[in-house]
Amino acid sequence: MKIRSFFPLSRITAAALALSLFAGCNDDDKDPEPTPNTGPVYAAITQVSVDGESQSYIVLTDKVDVTTPLALENAIEVPGRALGSGIAKNGLLYVSSSEGAVVTRYKLTAEGKLEKDKDAQGRDAEVSFQGSGVSSIGEYQHQFQYVSETKAYYIDGRSGKVIVWNPTAMTVTSAITLTGLTIEGALSTFATMPVRVGNKLIIPIGWRPSAGIGITKQAGVVVVDTVADTATIVTDDRCGYVRDGVVGPDGLVYLATEAYGAAVYRTAGPETTPVPCLLRFNATTQTYDRAFFRNLADLTNGNATGSLLRGPNGTAYLRVLDETTYTVVPGVHPRPVASAVAWKFWQLNLSTFTATEVTTLPVSTGSTFLYDVTDSRTLFTEFTSTSTTNFRDLTSQNGAVAFSTQGLVFSFLQLR
Repeated sequence: MKIRSFFPLSRITAAALALSLFAGCNDDDKDPEPTPNTGPVYAAITQVSVDGESQSYIVLTDKVDVTTPLALENAIEVPGRALGSGIAKNGLLYVSSSEGAVVTRYKLTAEGKLEKDKDAQGRDAEVSFQGSGVSSIGEYQHQFQYVSETKAYYIDGRSGKVIVWNPTAMTVTSAITLTGLTIEGALSTFATMPVRVGNKLIIPIGWRPSAGIGITKQAGVVVVDTVADTATIVTDDRCGYVRDGVVGPDGLVYLATEAYGAAVYRTAGPETTPVPCLLRFNATTQTYDRAFFRNLADLTNGNATGSLLRGPNGTAYLRVLDETTYTVVPGVHPRPVASAVAWKFWQLNLSTFTATEVTTLPVSTGSTFLYDVTDSRTLFTEFTSTSTTNFRDLTSQNGAVAFSTQGLVFSFLQLR
């Protein structure tokens, strides 16, 4: 703002100058307030490994259709394997790291920037799970489940506990011990995509031997009652590595062996590995339907089949290994088989239990995560051999890449 005067500046006293400045400043002269950005904002948390050390980056983008990889230069750095979680479109991101047991709350500003939130005392808004026996927070984004702004769960395989905590107060409410999780000589791993039925949270569990290659012949789910804050493990002995689940049109939960379990079965053979299967579970009675069992390969013309992802209109997707694209050589480890860009999508009707190949979607890696970006649009991840993550459009006609970023993305959330 420029102040005009008809007198030499030396004749104006400091008080007169102050009065002149005050009188000359009116509402018309003020700089306009910045216009708040109300468009969508998404956060992708990517993990980059260099010389065996992991570093994570929180990258923001205002759109998911981007032709160039997301840039990491201005991203927020978090040591180790970071996970970001929260309630979609709530403006808050809860960030954890494999380097410890602390969750830090970030908030999205009106200008679309992400910054650490503060508590009532002006300190960083943080909560530690260490007092409940958690030493490190790992696995996947959906180990965090949010019931409301004041109640959330963290399902921790290492300590064998479900941590109940308050995301608003940033305090731990309780810790529930998961009785029956430990199997001697086996490691446990939780579902990448838990499901909900009413007030029940269903988290499938997979077990595999702690040494060597194989699959433990046991299926299981953690059933969390989000009203009573109780957790129960229910098991089934007919197959193994059942880490995927979807809710069918009948309200029952359908559970399937994950792609890695199918890869172990394909490489090690039926003599040592339980057959990949489809089971049915009633969340209300907390029981398996003992009369229901499907060999996944029987649904797909005998092909190696694993993983179960939710699909549209009462259907689900199976992942089926295309051996015309990828050759399974004798002695190969099952991990590169599960990670190969060679798994087709087949659509499974959960009423008739018939599956049909989806020829419009491309082959992709067997292990994928689903993320909703609108009510009618879902993206799935594809981890490439160049340590890049592609987000492909599951609801498009050709599964085109929406965007990509360096590193491995295990967390994605729409903040606004």
